[in-house]
Amino acid sequence: MTGSPEHDIRTPGRLAALLTGITTEAISAAGGFAGGVYLRSGTPGLLRLAVLAGLPGPLFRPWWRLHVDRRFPVADAYRLGVQVVLPDATETMRRYPQFAAGLPFQFGSVYVPVVGASTTYGVLTVLRPSVSDAVEVLPDRDRVAELAEDLATALRSLEDGDGPAVAWEGEPLCVRPPAAAPPVGHIGRFSWDPATDVVTTDDRLHALLAAAPEKFTGTPQALADAVAGTDAHQILTTLRETAAGRPPPLPLPVRTTDGTLRLLDLWTPHDTSVAPGTHPVCGIVLDPGIGPAADGAADLLPEGVLCLDRLGLITYANPRAAQLLGRPRTELLGYSLWEGVPWLDQPAYEDHLREALLSPDPVHFHAVRPTGHGGEPAPHADGGDWLALSVYPGPDTLTCRIVPANRMADPPPEPAPSPGRPAPAVMPLADGSAAEVTSMAPLYRPIILAIALTEAVTARQVSAVVMQELLPAFGGRRLAIYLLQDRHLYLAWETGFPKNFLAPFEGVGLDVRLPGVETLTSGRPLFFESMQQLAAAYPGIPMDATEGARAFLPLIASGRPVGSCILGFDRSRAFSTEERSVLTALAGLIAHAMEKARRYDTEAALARGLQQALLPRHLSAHPRVETVGRYLAGTQGMDVGGDWYDVVASGDGLALVIGDVQGHGVQAAATMGQLRSAVRAFALGDRPPDEVLSGTNHLLIDLDPGQFASCCYIRLDPGTGLAQVARAGHPPPIIRYPDGRTHILDIPGGVVLGVDPHAQYPVTELQLEPGAILALYTDGLVERPGVDIDEGITALRVALARAGSPAARPGGRSLAGVADRLTATARHVADRPDDIALLLTTRRPTPRDHS
Repeated sequence: MTGSPEHDIRTPGRLAALLTGITTEAISAAGGFAGGVYLRSGTPGLLRLAVLAGLPGPLFRPWWRLHVDRRFPVADAYRLGVQVVLPDATETMRRYPQFAAGLPFQFGSVYVPVVGASTTYGVLTVLRPSVSDAVEVLPDRDRVAELAEDLATALRSLEDGDGPAVAWEGEPLCVRPPAAAPPVGHIGRFSWDPATDVVTTDDRLHALLAAAPEKFTGTPQALADAVAGTDAHQILTTLRETAAGRPPPLPLPVRTTDGTLRLLDLWTPHDTSVAPGTHPVCGIVLDPGIGPAADGAADLLPEGVLCLDRLGLITYANPRAAQLLGRPRTELLGYSLWEGVPWLDQPAYEDHLREALLSPDPVHFHAVRPTGHGGEPAPHADGGDWLALSVYPGPDTLTCRIVPANRMADPPPEPAPSPGRPAPAVMPLADGSAAEVTSMAPLYRPIILAIALTEAVTARQVSAVVMQELLPAFGGRRLAIYLLQDRHLYLAWETGFPKNFLAPFEGVGLDVRLPGVETLTSGRPLFFESMQQLAAAYPGIPMDATEGARAFLPLIASGRPVGSCILGFDRSRAFSTEERSVLTALAGLIAHAMEKARRYDTEAALARGLQQALLPRHLSAHPRVETVGRYLAGTQGMDVGGDWYDVVASGDGLALVIGDVQGHGVQAAATMGQLRSAVRAFALGDRPPDEVLSGTNHLLIDLDPGQFASCCYIRLDPGTGLAQVARAGHPPPIIRYPDGRTHILDIPGGVVLGVDPHAQYPVTELQLEPGAILALYTDGLVERPGVDIDEGITALRVALARAGSPAARPGGRSLAGVADRLTATARHVADRPDDIALLLTTRRPTPRDHS
């Protein structure tokens, strides 16, 4: 089994083999046509595409790196630990508009996190044909999930063996997916140097010949025997003639001992300085499989025919295709499309090629071949030949039909725009037909930036989006965003600048002559193609580099100045008119997003203030008892939550309370305030714990039917340490004994408050020894999406055991220090989905206890 943990994956090669095997198995299991594995990298928060099967890597370069906090399905699956199923393009657009804007094609996809124990290694993904109902995808998803578990097991075994943390830092490995049918054509390449008599072969030729590289002796005789032993003498004769400058005019047909047909195409580089008979020979071995007759017929067609495999490798080209593309067949076969036809390697055509690889329907578009690339004379005054290309997808092969655009009487109709994809712009040709000349690809980054900015709600999120989307779009390396406050500019975000370089510019007034100030006061963007140009315009300005270009953009929203944005480039460069226009427009989007974020920050501060007002400012104290509480508000969204804790004097003892109201928002916070008041009233009356929870349960049902809350109530006798505990659907308390042992208290409980008016809440007694620590907490501290809550509770128990000596021991860690240790990790989570409440309690020992 490919994902078996017994496999030795301690070397990068073995790791790559494991990932490749799992990916190809997942594609087969889910009926997909492509797939891949994203793995975490050494850069925090960054995923890298480790394996890509069934798609050419260069065409999908924008998706090689992915930040985990982006609104993409891969990021959600990794960050939240959940499976993401997108049955079709419509659902993809609805849930992930940023992702759909970059790949607006008809396909479905499945994303499954690769999780081992408490570690998420990455995400296994499969692209598949779209379906109308997500239910159809569920069996496939389950099979992919099993493979993801196998992969996680193997990766975990690697780390358990004292190996390094599994991560991926390089470019993705691009591999072929499992063939849907027997292959109809394979190509391998070789070269022969007559001067040394050495034959050099590529990996594809070894695979075609089923010969291990280490067993190949590298001689012409070995090559001839391996290609076609029956016709070996003919192959050797043709090699010598080619070296003498007389290559065969057509591919040489040879047959193996079992009668299999193979085609041998030979040529020599054009080098007149080489003596006759010593020309280096280049060659291709083609195994046409079951379709040689069809290929032979295609050779005679008046239209160009080109075949590609799913990695973009050209497996067939008829003579007319070579003529129209302006490239000899020897420079097409066995090369990738971008190597064989380099003028197709530009953004204007990338989107069409991606669509052909991802969509089931034919793709029709027009391309202009630059003059000087062979073929017929250019009929257009714009310096190129217009060609009409129709790409027909297949399970393993893409077939491309090529004809001159000015000869196409009835151009194929454009398919209906996919969800999220605008109708293409067209230009008229001389014969009245239309050629598409625009693509989504040049607009990809600006569209993604615009959509991402609509989802960013804080100034930090807006700045992060700009860094992730704007810099890569234009090749920038430095970014600084300044916001206007009281007629001064203050740095809100920066990346890429030398340490402390921007410090002197902090808080500069609007009367200072600096480009970052003047772009805002004038409302005009400033572009400097070199540092010398910047220094000439602003003599004496500090420079952070000797080379590079700079763009200063005003951030103005609805006519109001917001701030300025600075983009830095490592090399000198020009800014085209189109780039200047796009950057200026994007600056307006950034300004509006920043203005919205500032309003959000203000409103969020007010909401947090309301929530804090509902929490206790002071906890009831007792000479024999120490208590410490911690509350961390959720940082994902603006809604306030309903978590609370309290310590209330109850007769001659103390009531320890913690609770969590369902949901978020003002309603949850208001309900929390009412429940806290009710529990305090019951506690002040020294009611037993079960009566406190029963009374609160009836109150919640009367207040708001349909809303519920969890709660844990403990009545502690400080003198004896006797504690009476009642739970209403709340996580169990954890106790740390003075000797350092910890235990999760398995205390019976009733259902959550607000559900059943007849619910019973049994009371359990336990003993709190002097120096022991009792921990009450809400689920926000122990829950993690995609991971069982019991694992989180166990992790908290281990953390409490390691938190230090008992608080009462002289010189030991204080109870407040223990609370800070337990919440330290949560404090650094950027987008915390839930609130966190923690209440720690310990009894102080007396001299009698020590004796």
